[in-house]
Amino acid sequence: MTYVRTFLPWIVYAVVPSGSWRWGALAALVVALILIAAQVRAGRGADAMIIEIGSTVFFAVLAAIAFADPHSGLHPYSAALANGTLAVIALVSLAVRRPFTLGIAKQTTPREYWELPAFVRVNTIITSVWTASFVVAAVVLAAVAHGNVAATVAVQIAALVVPIVFTQRYVSHVRARARRA
Repeated sequence: MTYVRTFLPWIVYAVVPSGSWRWGALAALVVALILIAAQVRAGRGADAMIIEIGSTVFFAVLAAIAFADPHSGLHPYSAALANGTLAVIALVSLAVRRPFTLGIAKQTTPREYWELPAFVRVNTIITSVWTASFVVAAVVLAAVAHGNVAATVAVQIAALVVPIVFTQRYVSHVRARARRA
């Protein structure tokens, strides 16, 4: 459920009809700001909000562009740009050795595990899968930008569902292996 909450602005933007992209970007921005405010109130650090902070910046810029020029040539590529932005955020988090999933995982993992190399490695693998999903989705969405709306929606859904399922199964696998050891 934590991952769904983390990506809620992106889900909101994805489900708003394409013709209302201005309002979708604004709604996603509001949701991202609400998520950040809730996490700050809960005492979470910036490392637990990497995606939310990136979401806020992306949707602020996208909303500004969409309201300034509703017929912008950027509009058909906004879904590809969204996934590309998520890919960049995830890649940067890997490059600085702070996989974005660490902050999310820390919300449900006892503190004594946070600095263990295995915990960081598991999150590096999980973040890598998310990154690959975002990259593939960005490329496919750019290719179908002027095509079928159903294909666009299917790709956006798959870009979130595949890594969510992987994360759940991989974490279960790692925990089962740790119990056997």
